Amino acid sequence: MTWDDLTLGVLAAFGCLTLLLTQISEVLSKLPQVIRAWRRVRQELRGGTGASCEDDAAGAGERGPRPH
Repeated sequence: MTWDDLTLGVLAAFGCLTLLLTQISEVLSKLPQVIRAWRRVRQELRGGTGASCEDDAAGAGERGPRPH
């Protein structure tokens, strides 16, 4: 194994790590939207017509979590 092979291996490993961290960051940034959409789907399946998810998300910090 030469220094060139070692350098290319290190660069490839860091490239894969950077790609993985970027993908994890993207998934985590979209998670709140996914949760709101899932709540909206559950609410529609139950036939409920309560407050919208945006209202729930805006007021959740003030009132605490909704009772089920």
